Parts: sequence; structure tokens; C-alpha cells
Amino acid sequence: MSTTVSSKIDVNLGERFRTVRKRTMALCKPLTPEDMMVQSCPEASPAKWHLAHTAWFFESFILSEFLPGYRLFHPGFPWLFNSYYRSFAEFPEKRLRSSFSRPGLDEVLRYREHVDQGIERLLEENPSPEVLRRVELGANHEEQHQELLLTDILHAFFTNPLRPAYLPHDDLSREDKQQAFPLRFQQFAGGRLEVGFPASGFCYDNELPRHCVWLEPFELANRLVTNQEFAEFIADGGYRRPELWLSAGWDAAEQNRWCAPLYWIEEGQSWKVFTLRGELPLEQVPSAPVSQVSYFEADAYARWAGKRLPTESEWEAAGEACPVEGNLLDAGNLRPGQANAGQGLAQLWGDCWEWTASAYLGYPGFQPLAGSLGEYNGKFMSGQMVLRGGSCVTPAVHIRPSYRNFFPPETRWQFSGIRLAEKVTPIIRGAS
Repeated sequence: MSTTVSSKIDVNLGERFRTVRKRTMALCKPLTPEDMMVQSCPEASPAKWHLAHTAWFFESFILSEFLPGYRLFHPGFPWLFNSYYRSFAEFPEKRLRSSFSRPGLDEVLRYREHVDQGIERLLEENPSPEVLRRVELGANHEEQHQELLLTDILHAFFTNPLRPAYLPHDDLSREDKQQAFPLRFQQFAGGRLEVGFPASGFCYDNELPRHCVWLEPFELANRLVTNQEFAEFIADGGYRRPELWLSAGWDAAEQNRWCAPLYWIEEGQSWKVFTLRGELPLEQVPSAPVSQVSYFEADAYARWAGKRLPTESEWEAAGEACPVEGNLLDAGNLRPGQANAGQGLAQLWGDCWEWTASAYLGYPGFQPLAGSLGEYNGKFMSGQMVLRGGSCVTPAVHIRPSYRNFFPPETRWQFSGIRLAEKVTPIIRGAS
């Protein structure tokens, strides 16, 4: 069984493994043991659970299968720290993850050390192609959980009445407070194009197979929609105008009493935005991209603006021409920031995941992985929308043009934002 399509594996995979594991622990350094127990919404997980689950993944899908004589750290952990792999083992309801005070943090850390030692031994004794592929998959899986850990902590701290900051306030530059550069649209010719992962390096099964699509000419906005622009949508009654909303979106907005993005706090006639670095007055970050909006809100804003959201194929066609660099986790900002003016598309990578108009479905000829690992992506291809581009808490090494993130359309606790698109009206020669 192969977990990726490529036989090209980084020769420094052991170092990559160690780097990923160390980064997860570094992200937990600002947290107290009490912080790491909190699960503030059913979609989130406690930080302690993320630490254990990522160890469980290496243990369950690599060590237990490929390391002779490997002993489970604890016989109850395969049940306790399974996430959703039903063909592997039973597991607790996700909303109950914070209800288990044991194992304690010290034992979870010993679990991680036990698994680390096992992987190191396996890489030394049996670096077979399949072992290497699965270790690469495990490293990528843990990078996904690094991002989830930070988004979950942000939600936990937001729901805390003390509104603690994960890290101290960063210095707001003069540029943060300036108006964004004008929103313009860049044209793309479209035509017959290939999308999906090219056959070199690691990818997830949902990025395959690479295939041809036909795109009509289209335009993408040169930057993301800003806080100030979204505030204008709110002031114009955007949340009170059903003609702007999809039916399910209107129902979600009414039922959940949405009146602004998730982490906006209304104070009199102004707003504050809660971030991993604490509360910031919106007037200090007007040109930062609006974040923590659902697909429904993104779609409603696009209608209000007289535009639309791009399809994922349009986004990928643009992304393949842009190097992966931007406000990602490695930059250390941990919040969306203002775009830098320049030629071409800004903020394509980092800042916010960008909602697309595409439902999350398998590509033509899609084949999930064999066995329990086939549940990694394929089982979610219903009722979800695709996002592209990464966020301010996505590791740079983790993202690529073909990467497909996906969430239900009502999801708001992720760093998700808006890039507008529109069709190019063809010029009909000789028309009078």
C-alpha cells in the first residue's frame, strides 16, 4: 500500500521528523497545563489531545505495523486518541475529549518520547520505501495538527472572559494602520489547463489524479478583502439582507445570531478583533484581511460586492505561477496582516485560507488509500467546501498549489478569508 504517489522521499526525513515534533512542543510552550485541557467548542480539541493524537498516528499506522516487537505505550490509547478512523478502532465522541483528565500531561509527554524513540529506531533498521512514505505522511499530519492546535487555542482564549493572549502584542507598524492599496483584478486567459499534484514529492490522496480542466477567462482580486471593507458590508445591513445569502447560510446566520466575523467584539460604535496576540481595535488593523468568516459569509459578501468567489481550479491555476512565500507560521506573526503592494496577486499564500466556490469532491479517477488510511480524506467528500492557500498558522513546508483544505460551509473558527473573482466578458468582434 502506498500513502503517496511519489517514490521521491527527502533523504533527510529523520531530521524532518524531529523538526516537526519539536515545533509542536514549541507551540505548546506558552500554554499552562490547564490551557491544554480546554475544548471550547465541539469542533475543537484540547492541546493535550493534539499532542497525544499525533503520537497515536505514528504508533498506529507505522510502529505497530513495521517495527518488530513494538509494544504499545498503553493498551487504552488506541481507543482514547483515535480521531475518526472507524475501521481502525472505536473512539470517544469528539465533544468529550476534554472530559478525560487522565492521562496527565506528563504521561502524554512520555508517550511522545516513547513513539519518537520507536520512529528513530525504525528509520535506522528498516528505512523501506513504505516506511519512509508513512513517516512523511505522519509529519504532514502533525503539521495539520499544529495549525489546528493554534486555531483551537484562539477559540478557547476568546471564550475565556479574561481574553488572555497566547503571545504578547506585536508592534503594529505604521503600514498596519494605513488604507489598503486599491482592489484591482488580474486577468487570466483560462483554457485547457492541468490541475492536481504533479508527480514529484509528497501529496495527499485528495490532490490526485492530476487532470485537465477547462476554464473560461476569469479575473482574481489582487488581495484579500480587508477588515474595513467587511465592516462596510456590516454597516450596509449585510447580515440583515436575505437576498445576499444562500438559503442554508441565512438559516445558519439567524440560528447562530451572526452579526460579524467570529472574533469581532462590538464596543459602542466600533469593533475590536481578538487575535492570538490579544484584542486589537479594528481601527488599528483596517487593512488586515478579514478572517474567521464562514463560506456563507464569504459568499454573501461577494454578492454584495457584485463579484463571486473563485473556483478551486481558478485558484490553483493562479497559484502555480506564484512561489510559496508569505505570512505563514514561519513568519511568527500569528495573525493576518496587511498586503504589500506590488505587481500580481498578493496574499495568495498565508494570512487566511481562501474560500472557493467549489464543493469538496474527488477528482475524476480519485482512489482513496487502502485500509484505514483511506479514511484520512475520502470519507469527507460530502457537504464540505474547498479552501486554498494556507494561513498565518500554516507551516510553509506544508502548503503547495494543489493543496486542498476543506470544511463545512458554516465553519468560522479557522483563519478563513475572502478573495473575490469575476468572469471576463469576452469582446465580440464586429458587434455593433
